[in-house]
Amino acid sequence: MGADAAHSSSDRQCAVSAHGIEKVYVAGDTQVVALRGADLQVHCGEIVMLAGPSGCGKTSFISILAGLLARDGGALEVFGQDPQSLSTEARTAWRLRNVGFVFQQFNLIPTLSIAENVAIPLILQGIDRRSAIARGSEMLGRVGLGGRERSSPTRLSGGQQQRVAIARALINSPRILVCDEPTSALDGATGLRVMELVAAQGRAPDRAVIVVSHDDRIYHLADRIIHMDDGRVDRIEKPSQRTTHA
Repeated sequence: MGADAAHSSSDRQCAVSAHGIEKVYVAGDTQVVALRGADLQVHCGEIVMLAGPSGCGKTSFISILAGLLARDGGALEVFGQDPQSLSTEARTAWRLRNVGFVFQQFNLIPTLSIAENVAIPLILQGIDRRSAIARGSEMLGRVGLGGRERSSPTRLSGGQQQRVAIARALINSPRILVCDEPTSALDGATGLRVMELVAAQGRAPDRAVIVVSHDDRIYHLADRIIHMDDGRVDRIEKPSQRTTHA
């Protein structure tokens, strides 16, 4: 089940506070409204999962929450900081210190070994390259890829690449971990094992996890399931409230 029932979310620090978030994509004379005033609060020690049909704005929403995408309206604070208020350089530094992001398309660098890929966030923070790669190798072991440290991403299956992407997001113990369909290329057992590792990250009292997923096999790990539709948060439920269909 989700978080300790003895502590309500109101007792915990707010990790993410998003109100009225809007996003419009413009291509020539065409406008596509992705977010229409989406609201979300996530507390420290909490794991939330975003569900909803394709095209409802989930990926745009988490990209804005992670400081990867600019919003067109609304207010956002992530651990008290509005990432959009920062300069480009300061926002990049803020993400390195605070955010881990698991991309649905992995975004691995094919010319680097997988240990080097995992180590990138540490190297960018100024950690010695050898030490960073050693820590990257250790993290690969935690996601079941021990012994493959020197492999190129191109020699791995899609599921293995996904685990590398998750290891990279976890390597700097981010305050907020944001995942876009992290189990989409994983079998059930591996997906559950990796998500348990992700969930453990979110249980720390100064951290939080937001996961976009259609995989209801992992919903029991969440404190809340946030259902989105047409660019807004439509409803919120707890895993215990879900009806299981045959």
